[in-house]
Amino acid sequence: MSGIEKRKLRHVRVSLEEEVETDISTGFKDVHLIHRALPEIDLDEVSLETCFLGKKLAAPLVISAITGGTDEAKDINAVLAEVAEERQIGIGVGSQRIVVDQPETVPTFSVVREKAPTTFVMGNVGTPQLSLGWGVKEAQMCIDMVDADALALHMNPLQEAVQVDGDTDYRGVYAKIKELSKDISVPLIMKETGAGIAWEDAMRMQEAGASGLEISGVGGTSWSAVEYHIAKEVGKKDMEYLGQALWNWGVPTAISVVETSNKTTLEIIASGGLRTGAEVVKSIALGAHLGGMAKPFLEKAVEGRDSLSEHVDHIIREIKVVMFLVGAKNVEELRRVPVVILGRTAEWLGRRGFNVDEYVSRT
Repeated sequence: MSGIEKRKLRHVRVSLEEEVETDISTGFKDVHLIHRALPEIDLDEVSLETCFLGKKLAAPLVISAITGGTDEAKDINAVLAEVAEERQIGIGVGSQRIVVDQPETVPTFSVVREKAPTTFVMGNVGTPQLSLGWGVKEAQMCIDMVDADALALHMNPLQEAVQVDGDTDYRGVYAKIKELSKDISVPLIMKETGAGIAWEDAMRMQEAGASGLEISGVGGTSWSAVEYHIAKEVGKKDMEYLGQALWNWGVPTAISVVETSNKTTLEIIASGGLRTGAEVVKSIALGAHLGGMAKPFLEKAVEGRDSLSEHVDHIIREIKVVMFLVGAKNVEELRRVPVVILGRTAEWLGRRGFNVDEYVSRT
């Protein structure tokens, strides 16, 4: 088994077995929707249908990138993809870096499109690989491998900086993003991996030609924490220290959604610590287009297809009921409902120049 395969297996195992959640909230506890005692709509008529980058989905939900590259990952991806197809929600694959050196791992990724022939699928390439020589050819190969509807270009400077033998050369990445956005066959989504995206970077990403963002903010799984556990296992004291020191680094998810949606016209996936349908609804009310979850779906997928299917149904039903309770009969109306933002989240946004009172006065 190669070093990359071992690391991928460790990532899944550590995510499931160790404490890797941040100590900082996503910010959604500070976000409050207004209950409508007379919603004036029929619950049965509430529609969750939406479009993301031109692709129709039955609900504003995506299974965020989780894994790939190993036999275990193939089994997990098959379960995730089957449920995504049945429920017509989106799904992303894990980093496809491994396939260039180990083409025998292609089926661990391609199984996603085999099991999900019609729903929205995202490929996944890492920005560090661009500095190491990857370009349009490799990116298009990853797209074709899963017949992707979009390509996620993941940004993980924190994880690479605290990872044993991580790739930390980010020079020239901006120019490569411009190149990819012009020459690949599908829209490009810039995806963080647990540290969120500030509006300044989001604006540059839009200028470079990106079509969407996946926030992946602080509040859920900390990849610094994951790498801390791995460094501890292999006896790398210096990286163990860094992983623990930077456990909570980044921009909380709710804040990142507000910042990026206010300063760009990019289509946004809110992810990073989302655990409930209500949080998906809050994300969309703040300006996102979809809500994304990874760990909750991974935990259910390893239990089996039925467990995952039931959990997805619970989340979708919760989204529908909360939309009913705020009087939104569709996703477009949801994006205009009033929102009260309090506490640390309001203070952060205020100091960054955003007027949270504008959300309260919406009708």
